[in-house]
Order: sequence, then structure tokens, then C-alpha cells
Amino acid sequence: MAFLEKSSPGRLLLDDTVALTAIIEASQNLQSHTEYIIRVQRGVSTENSWQIIRRYSDFDMLNSSLLISGINLPLPHKKLLGNMDREFIAERQRGLQAFLDSITQHHLLCTCELVKKFLDPNNYSANYTEIALQQVSMFFRSDPKWEVVDPLKDIGWRIRKKYFLIKNKDLPKERQVLSWVDLGPDTFLSDKDLQSIMKLLPNLTFPYIYPVTFASVNESSALVIRLFHEKGTLRDHICKVKPKEPFLRKYGNPKKIQGLELQQIRTYGRQILEALKFLHNKKLYYGHLHAGNVVLEDNTCKLLDVENSLLGLPSFYRPYLIQFRKINTTESFDVYCFGHLLYEMTYGRPPDTVPVDQYPPAPYTSVVSVLQSILSTEASKAGLPTVGQLMQTAPFSEVLLYHSEKEHFKIPSKLRDALKNAKECLEKRLQEEQRVVYQHRRLTRAQSHHGSEEEKKKRKILARKKSRQSAYENEEDLSVKYNNNSGSGASSPPTSPSSPTPPSATGDQAAPPPPPPPPPCGPADWAGSSPCPQPPPSSNGVGTERTALLGSIQSFSQGKLKKTQTCDRSQPLI
Repeated sequence: MAFLEKSSPGRLLLDDTVALTAIIEASQNLQSHTEYIIRVQRGVSTENSWQIIRRYSDFDMLNSSLLISGINLPLPHKKLLGNMDREFIAERQRGLQAFLDSITQHHLLCTCELVKKFLDPNNYSANYTEIALQQVSMFFRSDPKWEVVDPLKDIGWRIRKKYFLIKNKDLPKERQVLSWVDLGPDTFLSDKDLQSIMKLLPNLTFPYIYPVTFASVNESSALVIRLFHEKGTLRDHICKVKPKEPFLRKYGNPKKIQGLELQQIRTYGRQILEALKFLHNKKLYYGHLHAGNVVLEDNTCKLLDVENSLLGLPSFYRPYLIQFRKINTTESFDVYCFGHLLYEMTYGRPPDTVPVDQYPPAPYTSVVSVLQSILSTEASKAGLPTVGQLMQTAPFSEVLLYHSEKEHFKIPSKLRDALKNAKECLEKRLQEEQRVVYQHRRLTRAQSHHGSEEEKKKRKILARKKSRQSAYENEEDLSVKYNNNSGSGASSPPTSPSSPTPPSATGDQAAPPPPPPPPPCGPADWAGSSPCPQPPPSSNGVGTERTALLGSIQSFSQGKLKKTQTCDRSQPLI
């Protein structure tokens, strides 16, 4: 039973978990309103950025749409009069920037379809619900025993994944849920291998994995059917919400959160670790463990969406994973996600920030020690424990599990090799992204340090030292050049009369007296009758010439100058 024989052409495999950042660069006043020019960037590369123009009314509409989450966002208030004043526009721009920052830095809101369409309309302009309905209708035409009961609108966090409550006409009282999703950017299996592994999923039986009724895939999307669990997921149980409610309403700001009892944490934790161990032994990578992908059935935890990694879908915790270079294998993905799940089971809510070094008071010290081994700063640098090591820790090692369901999932050897290659490609893409993020973080820290006031003062002091050193080196270079020129017979530069005579290098012996200066040339000499006698060249170099020059200056006497006669011819001849 195949569906969608022809895929939509030109479909872009975009990673919706990559963070978008938005900076308001400028504002411009038009006739009756102000427009704000916003620079949006995907990820850390400045090349992957674009500009959008939004009015205050656009921000107001977005804020109204996000009220369903119950999260208080800092949107500036409206103003009817004076809203075109320059100072008011500058103040409003700062308020709108704070509004954008609060959205893009919130883990749930930043992946919301409303926010994506506001910041990136080119890539998120499609109506995914309409696309899903069209493709599900094609599937129903190929297999008419299924019938749609009700669309489950926005019950999940993925933008490109839609859910429908359906029923089998042969079993009208039994409700099942159909999920349709686009293939993701981590799809590394060939079409043939992907179809083969998806056909095997209904045969997977394990006591802690929720069974699949039907699975099908084509070149661009996949469709999976499971029994609908009326009580919802583990996160619904923790947050005390109804499963069919929209995702933002359920989890944006839940009012009645409650962590689990210690015995529940131990039992559920051990069951989840057993499911991860089973998948790893079968060479399957999960990578999508969180409280929304776990259901409770008769005090038993069962994992959902084991097909997500096969379909190339990015993990819910991927924005955290790319920050830690030690978490670079699919096994460590699952351990890290287990740490987040364990935190949520203990405290009733996810951690506010990562890594986590400070924990709220909890009566379960053994659980906190496990959390520290996974979520702490030291763990993110030194490496995480394995699934097997976690099963040997105090909270989970003594848990006894009883189940009658047999384990079964047989994968052909060729398909195992394809899964291994796909796993390596997935890890390589993550490691490359971690490298880029690490380099960007180092550059950002360096720029921040370079621009600090303390660093500016240090640079000024260093610049002054370099300036003085350069001036000193220039003086030395000129002195060396002067000495070399004097030694080759060139004329010596004049010396200041106030310059002291350098001491003799021979100790107490006085230098010989300088020779008398030559008489000045008379007027006859100026007429060219006889050349003015030149002093003989010095054979002692710079020292002798300097001494002679100083001597002539010191022995100068005005009385030795010859008198001159002036012939005044300024009067006119008559």
C-alpha cells in the first residue's frame, strides 16, 4: 500500500530546529506608520541571513497568536498620539528588540510555526495542514478501509508533522492516530532501504516500545498509524493536561506540574533504559527521547516514534546537542536526552538552562547524582556514561522488571550495513555543526574580550610602549647610519654648542689640543683669484672631526675677523 507515488518537486530539506536570530537594524517613517527593518539569521553563519520589514501591527498580531501559550511576552504598549515622534520610535524599537529576543531564545516558541512564518516567510509560507490532508486522502483512496474521524490540530511541536484521529471501518470503536511528516535533513538511507526498514516496523515487538500498526514512505514524506492512547503521553501526565489540546497551550506555561514519586522514577527510568539498549543492540539509533514521546500503559513506559531517526527528523534537543562536542555519537544522544527526561520526571519541568550545575532541593539524592553525571558542565566536557553504566547506578540497578511480551525485530544483514552507514553520516553532520558552533563561540568570546574596557586600557598602554620603543629604535638606526657615513668620509652633521664633549675612551689621558682654525677667506679670495685653502681631511674619523669642530667653536673670537669697507651706491647719480 503505497501513497503519494509522485513527490512534490523541489522540496527543501530544512532543519527546523536551527535557531533564528533577529536584529532590528533601522526604522523608517512612511505616511502614517513606521516600518522596522529586521535582519534575520539562521544559525551562526552571517551569510545565511536576510531582511524583512514589519510594522508594529505585525508584532501585535504575533503576540496575540502566542497568547495561547500563557507566556508573558514584553511587547511595548500601543500609543495613539505621538507615535511618530523620534524619541518614541527609538524607545519602541528597543522594546520590540526585547520582544524578539524573548521569542527566539525560548525553546518552545522559537520552533513554533507562527514565529517561523513571521521571521522566515519564504521557507514557511506553505499550508502544511492542507498538504497533509491532500496526501492522506490519496492514501485513503489506495486503502479505503480507513476513515478520518477528526484532525488533531497542532498537538505536536513539529511544523511539518500533522496528526489525524482515524478509525478502521472493520473496527469502528477502535481509534487510531495517523501521523504524516516530511522527510528531514538527516535522511541518509536510500529510497529502497528506507522503504524496506519502514515495512519492518509493524513487526517490531518489545515490551517498552509502542507498536506500529502500519508504516509507509515515499520519496518525500512518510505516514505511520498507531493505536491512539487516550491518556496521552508522560508529559501530559506530568503537566496534568488533556492530550488533544494544542502543544503551546499544554506545555507553554503549565499551571499544575508535578514530578513523579521515587519508585515511579526508578521503574520508568529502568524501562526506558531497557528500550534504548534494545534499539542500540539492533543497530538502530533513536535520538528522540523526551517526555512527549513516552506513553504510560498499566505502569509501563513505552517509547513512541522510533521511526523518526530513520526519516531524518532532527531531535527536539538538537539545539542543545550542538553546543557540546563530547556528545558526538547516537548513543550519547540518547543518554543526554535521558538526562533531560529524568530531570523532568524529578522536578515536573524541563531545566531552565544547560548545562545544569545547580539543582533545586530534591529528596532523591541518588537521582540527582545521575543527573549530575549527564547534565553538568563537567560531564559535557569529560563525556557521558553509557546506557549500560546507567543501568548499574543506584536508582535503576535494583529494579525488577516483569513482562511476558517477547522481543522480536529481525533486520537483514544488508539493511544493517545501510543503517550503520546512515548512522555515521548523521554523526558526521552533527560533528561538523558542533565544530562550526564551537568556532563561532570562540570568535564571539574573543571579540567580546577585545571590546571590553579593561582590554582597551591594556591596548592603549601597549600602544604607548610600542611607540616609545619604536622611537628609541629609530634613534639607534639614525646613530648607526651617521657613524657609517662619517667613517666613509661624508660630512658630519652640525653639533649643538650646548652638547657636552664626550669623555675620552682612554681613561685619564687628555685628548690632544685641537689645531687652530684656518683664517677666513678675504674679499680677494671671494673674487676667485686664489682658492680658499681647505682643511686637510681627518684621518681619525668622527671623533677627530667632532673635536676640531668643537675646538673651533670654543676658540672663536670676534676680534680676529677682518674689517670690511662698504661702498654705498644707493644715492642716484646727478
